[in-house]
Amino acid sequence: MASVTELIGQSVWDSNGVWVGHVVDIRVVKHKAQLQENNTVYGLLVSSRRASLLLGLTHDRAGRADWLSRTLARTIYAGCTFVPWSCVEDYGGGEIHISALRKELTRA
Repeated sequence: MASVTELIGQSVWDSNGVWVGHVVDIRVVKHKAQLQENNTVYGLLVSSRRASLLLGLTHDRAGRADWLSRTLARTIYAGCTFVPWSCVEDYGGGEIHISALRKELTRA
């Protein structure tokens, strides 16, 4: 599994070789085990218009967001595409290749 810093900013390409955008944020699920917390990536937010600047801006350490952060996120994420992690085929070498087509992906 790649680290968050390796994924942010990478170019995303669909199964036909069409450029989707750059990864601007990562969605994770927290798993609370008995001894430690584990996080699992469940998707990527990809934008064709924005640079990678969103990491950690919209949620605090506990995963909560205040009204200002939620408003900021809605504004910044407008036009972003959500790519489920299950669609990711390869994420090495600065590029992410997915198994879905760009038109099949949903808006964030």
